[in-house]
Amino acid sequence: MYKHTSIMVLALVLVSSFTLAAQPIEEVQTTTPVAVQALTEEPGSTAEGLLYMREEEKLARDVYIALYEKWGLRTFLNIAESEQQHMDAVGALLAARNIEDPVAGSDFGEFKNTDLAALYSSLVSQGMQSASEAYRVGAIIEDLDIYDLKEYLSKTTDEAEIWVYTNLLKGSENHLRTFTKQLERYGVTYTARYISDAELQAILSGR
Repeated sequence: MYKHTSIMVLALVLVSSFTLAAQPIEEVQTTTPVAVQALTEEPGSTAEGLLYMREEEKLARDVYIALYEKWGLRTFLNIAESEQQHMDAVGALLAARNIEDPVAGSDFGEFKNTDLAALYSSLVSQGMQSASEAYRVGAIIEDLDIYDLKEYLSKTTDEAEIWVYTNLLKGSENHLRTFTKQLERYGVTYTARYISDAELQAILSGR
């Protein structure tokens, strides 16, 4: 009974963060994060996953802001706003469980995770080469995000985490579709780097 109540509370708290996942990019709206009621951490939770995804969603936001500032392409600003909502969703669960926030006090492009810090620099550099490379970077980020979210979903039995990761996954799949469509305008076909080609094709076909 408690587990179901926890999910209902979390859903009400974070619902504004996930309205973006179901919206077309053109309809993205910014919402204000709401207060969080404390949720007890359930057996089977993986704090490591929450900490990593908090920074990985920040990486996506920060890269997209950098690429928007370079190219002025609205797609990057819209999706950056969505990534902020994804960050907020993970951050809300961290706060509810009194887990130290790894992005607290960090500036754009700053990460505690050294692998993500290096990846940020590499992706921004690649995205500065051309508009088409910028869109390719967007696809790479969402490809990685989907891979990692599926990995963490496979490792947790915590219902709140499953709810958050599942909704982030839907958002990332939407973003990947958007970036691959933009790449097609440049005659570029995206090749998956992290997920399988079969997974990529399923996502692009909307399955």
